[in-house]
Amino acid sequence: MTELASLQQQSLDDITSADSLKALDELRVKILGKKGILTEQLKALGSASVEEKKTLGKALNELKQSLSEAIEQRQVTLERAEIDARLVNERVDITLPVREEAKGSIHPITQVMDEVTAIFADFGFSVAEGPEIETDFHNFTALNIPESHPARQMHDTFYLQGTDDKGSPMVLRTHTSPVQIRTMMTDKPPIRIIAPGATYRCDSDMTHTPMFHQVEGLVIDKGIHFGHLKGLLNQFAAAFFGLEHVPMRFRPSFFPFTEPSAEVDIGCKKGKGELVIGAGDDWLEILGCGMVHPNVLRNCGLDPDEWQGFAFGMGIERLAMLKYNIPDLRTFFDSDVRWLKHYGFGALDIPSLVRGI
Repeated sequence: MTELASLQQQSLDDITSADSLKALDELRVKILGKKGILTEQLKALGSASVEEKKTLGKALNELKQSLSEAIEQRQVTLERAEIDARLVNERVDITLPVREEAKGSIHPITQVMDEVTAIFADFGFSVAEGPEIETDFHNFTALNIPESHPARQMHDTFYLQGTDDKGSPMVLRTHTSPVQIRTMMTDKPPIRIIAPGATYRCDSDMTHTPMFHQVEGLVIDKGIHFGHLKGLLNQFAAAFFGLEHVPMRFRPSFFPFTEPSAEVDIGCKKGKGELVIGAGDDWLEILGCGMVHPNVLRNCGLDPDEWQGFAFGMGIERLAMLKYNIPDLRTFFDSDVRWLKHYGFGALDIPSLVRGI
């Protein structure tokens, strides 16, 4: 019996000191397994006397029961400790996103369109839109562009299959001027609109892309003259580039839909990889403009003896390149996230003359 008491004490000490479930299971096999210490002693009862079997058998069974309960209790303790350790080491903070949130930016083309819109909205202009697939009439004929004009040729214009209900060929608009035509044909003067949007031409090189963006403006009213046009464009350039004054000159030019017509240059300084707007002795072209041709007014059902107006147009990409020092036109359409991260704008950077363009 002394031997059993010693075995019990030693086994309980070993069970208490077991520091892992694996060590505890090895100890269980060592004590209670098929070849365990206690099992071997139970087998040895076969050669004992009847009295010894009664006394020793009962003691061995009680010891087996006691050690089994001790092992189960220790197992519960170790399992809880293991769970606690995993909770500490494998903790997941569910208050944070599993992955980094996507970071988007406003494309410079969109930003500049919004800036131009904000400026002209302050001048009292509204925004007009039209289809990108246009008829030959709206894109050319109504704009006083003759049949022999190079712009009508397939090397410059994307023609589509089919015609409209009047037999007019369909094209991808080469400018946003058709929006002006549609506005004059549907709205009564006075008219004061800008027409931003995508345009298409068969042209692709370092300074041209098959798709680009324009914003055009139109004013139709009584008593409109070229001085109004010059004053408006001067105010626009100053507001867009954030300067009190931008030197500006108007060079005579020719456009079929305006007469007289002019190309507009702004003063700048060109240096080693540097372009400063509003200073220096150099000039840089930014847009074309002119007084709306009387034939265009007639084509839209307006009497040129009663109504006069002016129109202007400029490239969005060109404005963005000048203002934000973007050196290559082609990068606007590369879909490069790194480029957009560098030149893009935050979603809350909404252009406003109050907060700044």
